[in-house]
Formats: sequence, C-alpha cells, structure tokens
Amino acid sequence: MIAWLLALLGLVILLLAGDSLVRGAVNLSLRLGVPALIVSLTIVAFGTSAPELLISIKAVLEHAPGIALGNVVGSNTANILMVLGIPAIMAAMHTSQCDSRKTYIFMLLSTLLFISLAYMGVFTLPAGIILLVALALVLWDQMREALRHRREGCEAADEEMLEGLEEADPNMPYWRIGIYLALGLIGLPLGANLLVENASVIARTYGVSDTVIGLTLVAVGTSLPELATTVMAALRKQADVALGNVIGSNMFNLLAIIGVATLFGPIPVDPEFLRFDLWVMLGATLLLIPFVFLRFDITRGWGIVLTLLYAGYVVSVLA
Repeated sequence: MIAWLLALLGLVILLLAGDSLVRGAVNLSLRLGVPALIVSLTIVAFGTSAPELLISIKAVLEHAPGIALGNVVGSNTANILMVLGIPAIMAAMHTSQCDSRKTYIFMLLSTLLFISLAYMGVFTLPAGIILLVALALVLWDQMREALRHRREGCEAADEEMLEGLEEADPNMPYWRIGIYLALGLIGLPLGANLLVENASVIARTYGVSDTVIGLTLVAVGTSLPELATTVMAALRKQADVALGNVIGSNMFNLLAIIGVATLFGPIPVDPEFLRFDLWVMLGATLLLIPFVFLRFDITRGWGIVLTLLYAGYVVSVLA
C-alpha cells in the first residue's frame, strides 16, 4: 500500500512540476521576444513531455529499461485510443475541419523508424542519435513554416495562439517565472524518482514485469496531461488542438524520449514488444487515417470504440 501511495505521490508531483515548467518556459520565452508559434512548437512540446523523459532516463539509470520503453510505447497507444476516445464520448470532435495530414505523415514515419530500430534488439547510442536527428529535421520543418507564417504578417494567428495557451502571460514578472522554472526543475526529478522506484517495487511484489508496469501504470499516468488538454479542447470545440496535441506528443515521445534516454545507457527490447505491443501502437496510429485523410469526425460512437479498444489492450497486457 505504501508503494502505491508513493507512486501516486510521484505521479502528482510529476504532473504539477510539468505544468509549472511549461508555464515558466512559455512566459520566459514571451518576455524574451521569442515568437509564440515557436514557443508552442518547441518549449510547450518539451515541457508537456518532460515527465515521460525524466521517467525514462531514471528507469535506464535504475536498470529498469522495460519501464522506459513501455512508457513510450504504452503512452503512444494510450494517447490515440484513450486520450482521443474519452473526450470524444464527452463531446464529438469535428476533426473534418482540421488539416493535420503533414504532421500525421511525420508521426507515421517516426513510428515506422522506431519499430525498425527496435528490431535491432536494443536501442543503443547510434539508434538514439538517429532518432534525435529525425526529431531535429521535424522541428526544423515546423519552425521554418512558423517563421514563414510570421513573415507573412499573420499577427492575428499569433494572438489566437497566445489565447490558446492558458499558461501565457506576456507581462508576468521575472521573479514569478523563476519560481515556476525552479518548481518544475526540482519537482520533475523528484516525482520521477518516486514513481519509477515504487512502480518497480509494485512490479516485484505482484510478480509483474517492469515492461508491463511501463505499458500500463506509468503510461496511463504520464498521458494524463494530454488527456486533460484534449478534454478541454473537445469541450471548447477545438478539434485541431485535440488532434494536434496527440500527434505532436506521440512524435516527441518516439524521437526525443528514447533518443535522449540512450545517452544514459542501452535500452534492450523485450521480445514481447516485437510480437505484440509495437504492432498495437502502429495499428492505433493507422486508426487515425479516416480522421486525418478522409475528414471523418471523431463522434461519440468512435470515442466508445477507441476507449473499448484501449481497455481490451490493457486487459491483454495484464493477462
């Protein structure tokens, strides 16, 4: 029971620290005059994925690589099936109005690259470098488009972007920004340490592997920020924010988190990943094709289907 409570405490600290880091980073960038579009594409993306990144690094250092890999694969599956499914049950998302084809293709290619490298049996430093180079290319393309957008004088779009970032306050004093950054930078490693160590204790107590814990408990926990964001986006009828949040988060998870984690040590790939979990992640990714290319709306019916698919996946993993 103590291990469960400490793991829950670690998760809460992670979520609060991640939110604090995002607030501090966004407002520091705005005070320094960094364009809002670039803030949303880089700093916010990193900040919201910081819990997953810290957990994966901690897991590698603590010789629990199954948690690191399970965290990424499980989070990506949860992001599509759960994070899009549950909000759609609450309010249908009109994704037919969104044009996310280019970023979706990037995510699909990232998924295929990740699976290909996984078949090497272990994510080593060279594999990590390949993932980070791919991330750099994606960010370069996105920032190039953002700068072109700015050069065309789309100030109204920037204002809308700022309004969409609840963390943004261009007039926030530097001392408050410093507090947010400090809380985030202190809280993230503390929360990651609590969650990983106690998740490992839980796994050993119940005879469950680190991989299963990573695919379920840790993956769902670290997907909660994306779930909260998507729920609010669905309720506010901002389907582009909801779908973009999932696609961007998944791409960052695949390329950045494992890429950076390999700097701290190799990450062996459990054979079960190759037989089942990676293909479930790819299948979930392909499920987005009707919503991205055929302009289907994610209705309540689709939300129920996606949520049930995720529930079935979790049951199969635990079994």
